[in-house]
Amino acid sequence: MKIYVLLSAFFVSLPLWGKPTITVGSKPFTEGYILSEIIAETIEDVGEADVQRRMGLGATGIIFESLKGGQIDIYSEYTGTISEAILKNPKLKSISDIRKALNPLGLSISESLGFNDTYALAVRRDFSNSQNLKIMSDLKKFPGIRAGFTHEFLKRSDGFDSMVKHYGLVFNNYSGMEHSLAYQSLDENKIDLVEVYSTDAKIAKYNLTLLRDDKDFFPQYLAVMIYRKDLLTKYPKTAMALEDLEDRLSEEKMVELNAKVELENWSFEKTARYFLNKDQTKKSGFLSMFLRRTKEHLALVFLSLLLAIVLGVPFGILASRNRSLAQIVLILSGLLQTIPSLALLCFLIPLFGIGFLPAIVALFLYALLPIVRNTYLGITAIDLRLLESAQTLGLSPWDRLRRIEIPLASPSILSGIKLSAVITVGTATLAAFIGAGGYGAIIVTGLALNDTKLILQGAIPSAALALLVHGLFELADHFLIPNGIKG
Repeated sequence: MKIYVLLSAFFVSLPLWGKPTITVGSKPFTEGYILSEIIAETIEDVGEADVQRRMGLGATGIIFESLKGGQIDIYSEYTGTISEAILKNPKLKSISDIRKALNPLGLSISESLGFNDTYALAVRRDFSNSQNLKIMSDLKKFPGIRAGFTHEFLKRSDGFDSMVKHYGLVFNNYSGMEHSLAYQSLDENKIDLVEVYSTDAKIAKYNLTLLRDDKDFFPQYLAVMIYRKDLLTKYPKTAMALEDLEDRLSEEKMVELNAKVELENWSFEKTARYFLNKDQTKKSGFLSMFLRRTKEHLALVFLSLLLAIVLGVPFGILASRNRSLAQIVLILSGLLQTIPSLALLCFLIPLFGIGFLPAIVALFLYALLPIVRNTYLGITAIDLRLLESAQTLGLSPWDRLRRIEIPLASPSILSGIKLSAVITVGTATLAAFIGAGGYGAIIVTGLALNDTKLILQGAIPSAALALLVHGLFELADHFLIPNGIKG
């Protein structure tokens, strides 16, 4: 496995031998990107360490496990999320109490950045006025209201189920969806109710009314920085600079920053520099970013496919030699296909952390089945009379495999590799959720901003790469398959 890790490092970036590196993470939503970019810019300005950005990681569980495991060093979080979803202790209300609870984990949090970004329920203003819907308790009158909630809100301990119980509500018509898509569905009158963040710029854009939390269900969600404690001792100047960010962001300022990105199409980098009063003329460099994502995506596909070929073809050959072994190998590789891609990535985080290694392992496991199965089927389909003739001629098992079985099975084997390669190109986009980059990182950012153009900037190259890979393997068929058994 070490050789693949070294290869991935070669494909993605050269190690930074000068300064140490601080890794900054973020969740995949606008405010998370902005706050973490402000943190990253601040660290870079101090100059004690270089910054590695792991933006757009998955939901709370993924990014927190990454922090705990040392794959990232700092990211922006909210007190309510830490107490309710991470520490599972709703009684932890104050920052000092949360800090004490995090201490045994080697983690800590800053003081508040200055604003409270709590959950709220929102409806279109015209709907609110026509139905006289102003407070959350009024929802008792609307059990059939069309509602759209984020998947995380539906699962959180301080989310949907607790809210329904607290208010005595009934929802007969609700569904789970991405946060940005919920706004679009609301604007298109496909749903009537969504949960939002109170500092979201889209509240004004879509002319929404926030329902007053008249029974004080939602806890405070003070924005803070959560980080590994050794960050303070290793980088004292950086720690002082980060401390200067505390209490600098009002709710109004955060709404303004969110609006810069979502309504004025500013980049996260430009928005962070605007807040920090830095030069905003610096270009983000789309071409360099795109080339970096392309290199990352190619590395993910190449390394995982190479590993699948190196192990998958021998497994298929071994399976062809023993029917009982064949059933075990095919069943196990088939079972891997039943695990959802994102779930498998999450399962691998405790073993391999985040980034390239777990992504390569997951993609390798998904690529195995077509290669193993097609190798097995290609060899077992060979006419037994040919094998008997080879044995009569005195060919050794190795020569029989090399001169007869593999050449005759080559169309099937290459077909399996081709299928695995095309599948891997598409599945690799999910690796962005664990910080492995690739075209998926562009798509995830586009989803966070509900930016179709940005989504297509990641999706179209991924589709084009799949077509290119398919074409390359068609060309490989021409050179690798013996003339006597072509077509």
